[in-house]
Amino acid sequence: PSPVGGFTPDGREYVITLAPGQTTPAPWANVMANDRIGTVVSESGSAYTWALNAHEFRLTTWHDDPVCDASGEAWYVRDEETGQFWSPTPLPARGLGTYVCRHGFGYSVFEYTQFGISSELWTYVALDAPVKLAVVKLRNFSGRLRRLSVTGYWEWVLGQWRHANLMHVVTETDPNTGALFARNVYNREFAGCTAFVSATGPARTVTGSRAEFLGRNGTPADPAALHRAYLSGRTGAGLDPCAAVQVPLDVPDGQEREVVFVLGAGQNADEAHQLVRRFGGSASARQSLEQVWEYWKRTLGVVHAETPDGALNILVNGWLEYQVLACRYWGRSGYYQSGGAYGFRDQLQDTAALIHAAPWTAREHLLRAAGRQFCAGDVQHWWHPPSGRGVRTHFSDDFLWLPWAACRYVSATGDTGVWEERAPFLDGRPVNADEESYYDLPQRAGEDEGTLYEHCVRAITNGLRFGVHGLPLMGCGDWNDGMNLVGRGGQGESVWLAFFLYHVLQRFAEHAGRRGDEGFALRCREEAGRLRQNLEEHAWDGEWYRRAFFDDGTPLGSAANDECQIDSLSQSWAVLSGAADPGRARQAMDSVERRLVRSRERLIRLFDPPFDTSALEPGYIKGYAPGVRENGGQYTHGAIWAVMAFAELGDTERAWELFSLLNPVNHAGTPEAVEVYKVEPYVVAADVYALPPHTGRGGWTWYTGSAAWMYRLIVETLLGLQLEGGRLLVNPR
Repeated sequence: PSPVGGFTPDGREYVITLAPGQTTPAPWANVMANDRIGTVVSESGSAYTWALNAHEFRLTTWHDDPVCDASGEAWYVRDEETGQFWSPTPLPARGLGTYVCRHGFGYSVFEYTQFGISSELWTYVALDAPVKLAVVKLRNFSGRLRRLSVTGYWEWVLGQWRHANLMHVVTETDPNTGALFARNVYNREFAGCTAFVSATGPARTVTGSRAEFLGRNGTPADPAALHRAYLSGRTGAGLDPCAAVQVPLDVPDGQEREVVFVLGAGQNADEAHQLVRRFGGSASARQSLEQVWEYWKRTLGVVHAETPDGALNILVNGWLEYQVLACRYWGRSGYYQSGGAYGFRDQLQDTAALIHAAPWTAREHLLRAAGRQFCAGDVQHWWHPPSGRGVRTHFSDDFLWLPWAACRYVSATGDTGVWEERAPFLDGRPVNADEESYYDLPQRAGEDEGTLYEHCVRAITNGLRFGVHGLPLMGCGDWNDGMNLVGRGGQGESVWLAFFLYHVLQRFAEHAGRRGDEGFALRCREEAGRLRQNLEEHAWDGEWYRRAFFDDGTPLGSAANDECQIDSLSQSWAVLSGAADPGRARQAMDSVERRLVRSRERLIRLFDPPFDTSALEPGYIKGYAPGVRENGGQYTHGAIWAVMAFAELGDTERAWELFSLLNPVNHAGTPEAVEVYKVEPYVVAADVYALPPHTGRGGWTWYTGSAAWMYRLIVETLLGLQLEGGRLLVNPR
C-alpha cells in the first residue's frame, strides 16, 4: 500500500490507501459545497463544516494544522460486548488495519475492516439544501450476531472561532425529532440561524457537553464517552458545547446496517425542523447522493477531452472545474485557508473558466461584483457575505477585472443584455493617502445605481491615473499583493498593470463601439495607444520588460537590481495583451525560458532572484522565505500565463512541454515524487517551492485561482475550444 493514488476508469475518484501505521505527508483533501453549506475533509477523515460563510459562520472547528490534521468532527464504531472501539476513518481513533479513502466529485468514501466488521463511511453535501450527510454502513462477516454502536461527534463553533463563541452556544434536544439543536444569538449576522445534528435509529442517546464526551484531559482519540454505556442527554446553556449522538444496532451475520448522520443549519428554527424531517432516513440520504452524482456528471461533462495524455484528461474531465466551482466559487475555502469572502478580482477570474459548464455563474457574479463598487470607481478588495463587510484599498488592478470579465462573458455568450442589468454603488469614506486600506461595512449610495456598462466605464476611468513614465500608478499593490510598498508614496508605477490595462482598454473599446458609445470607445483606444508608446519607451530593460518603478523612480525587475531582476508577469502580458513590439515580446519570453523555467525540477518561477538581503523593500513579499510562494517560487497563477504566452507566440510544442511541467498529476507519479511534492496531485497548488531544502514541494492547494486559469490554458489555449458569440469554434494547437 502506498499514499500514491489512482483513478477509476471513468476518472472520477482518487484513491488513497494507508497501511497500518502509515500516514500521508500532508492531508489530501476534498472540498464539497453548495451555495449554502460546505465542508473540507482530509484523507484521514478530519473535517470542518460551515454554513453561508466559511469564515464568519463555521459550524465546526477549522484547524490549520497539516501536521496533526486535527478535527472538530469524528465517528466511532464500538463493539458493545467487548468495549473495543475504533474510527471508520484513519483519525482520530485509528484501528489496526488498512484504510482506503476515495475522493470523488462531491463525495468522499472511507473503507475499513476490523474484527469481522467492514465499514464504509460516505460523506457529502446535499445538492439543494444546507446539510452535510455522513452515512456509516456496517457489514458483519464474523460468523455471529454482533451488537455494535456508531457514534458521531461535532464541536460547535457557530461563529468564527470556537474559543470566542463557546460561552454563547446553547443546545437543546428537539422533542419531536430527537435532533440536537444549537444556537448562538450573540452572532450578529447569524443570530437567527439554528444548527442541528440528527441521526437515524430510535434508541439513540445524545449529549451537548464536550467535557462529558471527552472527559478530563481526554482526547478525540480516546474519549471518555466511549468507555461508558450511553450518553447522558445533557444539553443547555453554560456548557462546553458539542453535539454527540450514539446509535446502538444489532447486525446479524452476513447482513448490513447503516446509520445516517445529518449536520446542517437552517436560517431559523422552522427551516431546521423541516430539514431534519426531510433528511431523516436512508432513502433521502441515497436520493441526495444520486443527485450529487448526477449534478457533477452533467456539469463536468459539458466538455470532455480524450487525448494521449492521461494526466491532462484527468484534470480537464472534472477535477479542475470541480475545484473552481465547489471550492473557489461556492465554498471559498480550503484545507489551508478558511476564507469565506469574495475577492473582487478572484471570483471574477474563476467564473470566467465556467463559461462552458456553468455560464450562469459568470453572469450572476458579474452583477454581484458590480454591486461592490464605490461611486468613485474603486471597489472592495474583498467582502464577506451576507453583510458586505470588507476592505477598501489602494489596490490598482481590482476594479479593472470587472470590465475584463464582462467583456469575456459577453464575447463568449453573446449575452449583450447583461450590459443593461443594474447594480447599486457603495458609499464610504475614501482611503486616506497614508493608509493602505480600512475594514468597514459600506452602505448603499442612496438610490444611486447604474448599469453594468456604467459600472465598467467608472472602473476604467478610475484606472486612468499615471505616473511620471506615463504608466499606471501601482497603489498598495497590483496583481502581486505582496508588493505593497512599491507605490506606497503614491508615485510608484506598475509595468504589468500597464499591459493589463492596455488589454482591457482594447477589449472594452470593441464593446463600447458596438453599443454606439463611440466617444468612450475612442478614448479607450487613445489611452491604449499612449500606454503602448510609454511601455516601449520606459519599460524595456534590454532583454525583457521591467516589473515596476518605485516611488523614487528606481526600476524593479531590471538587470540593474540585485534581486528580482526579471519577473515573468510583465513578459507574459507583453504577449497576451498584444501591446509589445513583436520582436521584444519574443526576446522577453526567451528570457523567461532561460531565467525562470527549470525543467529538471518541473518549475516555472515567478521571478529571479528572490528577495532576501538586498536594500530593495517591495513589501511583505520579502517576509516569505526565498523560493517560497510569490518570493521567487513557482506561483502557479503566473506560470500558467507564461505557458499561454508561449502558445500565443506560436511556440506550441514548447507550450505543451511547459504545461506538462505544471500538471500536478505529473508531480506525484511515484512514491518518491510524492515524498517531494507532498500535496494532492488531483488539484492545482497555488505555489511550488523553488529552492533547497524544499525544491519541488507543493504549497497550499484547492483554494487557488490557478485552477481556473489552468482549465482555460488546457481547453481554450491548447485544445482550442472557444465560444464566440454563442458559437463554438475549435482551433486546436
